[in-house]
Amino acid sequence: MECSWKTVLLLVCASLGVQYTAIRTLRDSLSGPCQGAYRCQTRHHRDSRWRALCDDSWMPIDSPRKHILLFATTRSGSSFTGQLLNQHPETFYVFEPLYHVQQAFTNSSSRLRRTLDRRALLGAYRDLLLNLYTCDLHFMENYIRPEPQDHVTGSFFRRSSSHALCSPPVCLEGGDGAASDLPDETWCPKKCGALNLTLASMSCLSKGHVAIKTVRVPEVGDLRTLTEDPRLDLKIIHLVRDPRAILASRMMAFSDQFRAWKIWNATGRQPRYVDLSQITSTCKDMAASAETGLQRPAWLRGRYMLVRYEDLAFNPKDRTSEIYRFVGLEMEDRVQMWIAKNTNSNVSSPSEWNYRYSTTRDSRATAESWRLRLGFDIVRTVQNLCNDTLALLGYKQVHSAAELRNLSHSLVEHRTFQPVT
Repeated sequence: MECSWKTVLLLVCASLGVQYTAIRTLRDSLSGPCQGAYRCQTRHHRDSRWRALCDDSWMPIDSPRKHILLFATTRSGSSFTGQLLNQHPETFYVFEPLYHVQQAFTNSSSRLRRTLDRRALLGAYRDLLLNLYTCDLHFMENYIRPEPQDHVTGSFFRRSSSHALCSPPVCLEGGDGAASDLPDETWCPKKCGALNLTLASMSCLSKGHVAIKTVRVPEVGDLRTLTEDPRLDLKIIHLVRDPRAILASRMMAFSDQFRAWKIWNATGRQPRYVDLSQITSTCKDMAASAETGLQRPAWLRGRYMLVRYEDLAFNPKDRTSEIYRFVGLEMEDRVQMWIAKNTNSNVSSPSEWNYRYSTTRDSRATAESWRLRLGFDIVRTVQNLCNDTLALLGYKQVHSAAELRNLSHSLVEHRTFQPVT
């Protein structure tokens, strides 16, 4: 599939280090329902969507906005951790918007892929993050396919993961708590219809904080230009997890991609075609980012916090409180209620267990379950590949199948990772 020239231009500009920002402002993009300080015009009062939009409660706030990035890798517990941020009523949360950039890049012609390197993709990632943090959701139209019409799309990735995108003024059918209580990804589009990006931008402007989750940026160093951008007050939560647990989770969630690993796990014999490069790269990137953060460079001071998923799973209330304190948010009752409901679950319904991004679980049991699912031979291989990463992050190695299965012996060392100040 050919990439549009608009997308090509954006990616080329990113490769040259050109910071692209949308010239069109949000006010100019509105079709007239609100003007000046977003006051309503009488002719739009009959449309309940615009009436909600123009209500004073949805006017842009004047106080400084906090910009939060949950920086993680695939299957590291980021969906669960992201929901901890999503529960705050003043947070506009977006789940993995960089997916659309990656898809636009991947679906472009092979000639374009050869022309644009890794740096170009990272530049496009940073441009999108910057525009989302400034509440210009129209910028995503450069990447969403099929291309939105009149700023409306039915293809926004994982919209249901965001309270703000499934609640007024974006959706009048959504109620408090609905977005995270149901594991069904289809409820929000069914109730709310296609997503109006103008309404979404207005919702973003009315919130005090913007939080974004991503697993597509390899290393924290790739975010340096954003931490130094004077328009942002960026706080990076670097979520890490035991690489052995990450692998076990990927094998369950992406069966086709990890078929060789599953054969190995079932038979105890390593297939010749098993791909070791992915978990090796995961460990390398995770360790490189942690090392950068622990060195406390000036550009990360006051902006970086390392969080182990296991610490969060074992003690969710206290660790969430630490995260909220770091980003400068208060722990609302709604957040504590969500933690209580979603970390002590004995879910047995096959539909919920099979839901790839479910956040309802017994968090302590989930953190350790990989030890009962992975064979010792695979665990030993991962330990050899990720030896330095395990040591850096405080994960103990096992030396026998019996030690692996002994859940009374924790493999998580007691470590305190203080935010970079």
